[in-house]
Amino acid sequence: MVEPHVVTLRATRAGDLDELFRIQLDPEANRMAAFTAGDPSDRAAFDAHWERLFGRDDVDARTVRCDGRIVGSVARWIDAETRTPEITYWIDREQWGRGIATRAVRLFLDSQPRPVRARAAADNAASVSVLGKLGFVEVGRHRDVAKARGEEIEEIEFELR
Repeated sequence: MVEPHVVTLRATRAGDLDELFRIQLDPEANRMAAFTAGDPSDRAAFDAHWERLFGRDDVDARTVRCDGRIVGSVARWIDAETRTPEITYWIDREQWGRGIATRAVRLFLDSQPRPVRARAAADNAASVSVLGKLGFVEVGRHRDVAKARGEEIEEIEFELR
């Protein structure tokens, strides 16, 4: 694994969206994330989604940069049902295996309230590993339809106290 030199976070801005859109188009990344937009290539839906996020007080969205280059995002929102903060992250597949997700999420968690939850497809070993390294523990499993796969799969819910 070739580790990056510097991983930083900044508040996501409109100027980041072109690169974030490009990153989330990757078919393999969508398959691994599983619970994605119905059509990742729909730029209008992507922009509308981000416009809604920018307007919400309960969302903290950050752009992940590695050595000055945008490589992904990490965000937190408050789950409407549980009223618990939940995080998500997405790293450019070209950067997988470099420890960027672990470093970025660790940085992000330093500014987040606890407890915080996260979810991952049960067969997404990389995300399950990242969350485990960061101290998240499994608190539940359920099955749901993964839009990126067009089938029902198992999802693991994690919590960090």
